[in-house]
Amino acid sequence: MTPRGKSALLWGAIGALTFLVLAQGAVLLSVPLPVGFLGLLGVAAALGGLVAVVAHRVEHRLTGKGQA
Repeated sequence: MTPRGKSALLWGAIGALTFLVLAQGAVLLSVPLPVGFLGLLGVAAALGGLVAVVAHRVEHRLTGKGQA
């Protein structure tokens, strides 16, 4: 796996875990959520995948302008 691919997967994991932390905070504050536990896991997986794809597509633009 390339370093860029590994980085994108790690960013995806960070995005998914951040969503789950925010969802847990909403549960602790008694905010009614429209989905259950499995729904939250599905949303987190989809969000993590989206973050990973976006990170892979734009990372080269954010690191070292003018470098290959």
